[in-house]
Amino acid sequence: MIQYLKGKIEFLDSKFLVIEVGSVGYKVFCSPDTLKREQEGQEVRIFTHLQVKEDALELYGFLSEEELELFGVLNGISGIGPKTAMMLASLGPLEKLRKMMEAGKLPPEIKGIGQKRMQKILLELTGKIKEIKPVSPDDKDVLDALISLGFAKEKAIAALTEIPREEAKEERIKKAIKILGR
Repeated sequence: MIQYLKGKIEFLDSKFLVIEVGSVGYKVFCSPDTLKREQEGQEVRIFTHLQVKEDALELYGFLSEEELELFGVLNGISGIGPKTAMMLASLGPLEKLRKMMEAGKLPPEIKGIGQKRMQKILLELTGKIKEIKPVSPDDKDVLDALISLGFAKEKAIAALTEIPREEAKEERIKKAIKILGR
């Protein structure tokens, strides 16, 4: 409903900030990492998710659309509330989050997630992984090449997630073709 807010930060707290947009102050819950990066009086654009509860409307804010998208997927997993989803989404991209969970090492500020819940999240994320399309600027050229060769975009993206980004573009294209040819 509210994609983003752009305005001046009027107040910072340990869990939220207040951003003034058109003479209206919006209370936006943000991760500690986001709050550390911001300062009162600073102009900012925060991507938001409006959480509708029985007794409240809450805005959750993120610095990038990718973080917002990951939050949406995590928030859709049963047993994960918006505050926990926000904290998990702030840890980084899906692959980094998945590796942390597989290793069983989440930061201590993320409370309420034990081994069983981590395994459940990992299982549900595996099913929802297609909802997140991690296309970096480096991947765009490789993705365009694969699409021009006739591969479906979704399958090409899935193949690219299996190949390390450190490799040269030509090598990534060759490996993706091998994966797609299976």
